[in-house]
Amino acid sequence: MPAGDRARSHPDGIVDLSVGTPVDPTPLIVREALAAAADAPGYPFTAGTQGLRTSIAECMARRHDVQLDPEAVLPTIGSKELVAWLPTLLGLGSGDVVAVPGLAYPTYEVGALLAGCQVVRADSADDMAQIRPALIWLNSPANPSGRVLTVDEMASIVEWGRANDALVVSDECYIDLAWTASPVSLLHSSVSGGSDEGLLAVHSLSKRSNFAGYRFGFTAGDADLVARLLEVRKHVGMIVPSPVQAAAIAALDDDAHVAEQVEVYRRRRDLLLPAIERAGFQIEHSQAGLYLWCTRGDSCWQTVDELAEIGILVAPGDFYGEAGARHVRFALTATDERVEAAVTRLTVLAPSGR
Repeated sequence: MPAGDRARSHPDGIVDLSVGTPVDPTPLIVREALAAAADAPGYPFTAGTQGLRTSIAECMARRHDVQLDPEAVLPTIGSKELVAWLPTLLGLGSGDVVAVPGLAYPTYEVGALLAGCQVVRADSADDMAQIRPALIWLNSPANPSGRVLTVDEMASIVEWGRANDALVVSDECYIDLAWTASPVSLLHSSVSGGSDEGLLAVHSLSKRSNFAGYRFGFTAGDADLVARLLEVRKHVGMIVPSPVQAAAIAALDDDAHVAEQVEVYRRRRDLLLPAIERAGFQIEHSQAGLYLWCTRGDSCWQTVDELAEIGILVAPGDFYGEAGARHVRFALTATDERVEAAVTRLTVLAPSGR
């Protein structure tokens, strides 16, 4: 029986910690802004309204100490869409190499393959020197591991990329969810050296604002690259709907709901993390983001099956690369009640009773 079916057969129901989809309500201010903008008979701006671009730039300055010209930002239909189509939009193809992290969200690889590029896993400037990529993906905080890259690690890759005509793109959709480390944007001057040349950061409102159903993200950085992307996106209809743009402004301009949501995830993490450790798992990285990256030394599929027997569904580590073959990923995106149920169920896996 598949692990999902086995977990669903538990007498008290499944605790699904396998995916990172938000379960908490979308903030009221966002819903009200969406409703107020519902009368939208005309075509929206692919570049976003001036108000939206300004809100993005002001949010990046306020929350991440990144200074941006509003013309150097571009709204996207969620961040996954941009991740998947960026190599194609940039004109990369056969003969180009895309570098993705050793443990990586699969869409980085999917996007490279859609463009006909070669994919190589690499995590440092030394790795890049061996493969000569045209595009380098960073992800900090990382999915699945929650690893936070240091300023020095990111800056060394930026330096290598500029010296070798490689675009460096950082997926920062978990940057607002910091626990034991402080993530820094690729566009922060300590990393970029005060210039956005050859750099793009990708952001999302899905996690911090429970915005996943609205499909909104944005990219920002090198103004020339943003202009190139805008020109192509105009022609292929990659446009964020007007009501969603209005809702995004409300989310970007309000920090209070973000702070509240971060505390919700912090509370769930504080419950789940020690319970996982008591069950005999070692938790690695997991300094930020929505996931706990765990191992007991067993095959990830053995662990998935063992947890499914007690009604808990987690993600197998090898879904993110061979380096995850002995890890599983626990998500924090379950209701308080389901997280508490997981904490109770994990007691039966404590090493003394194994």
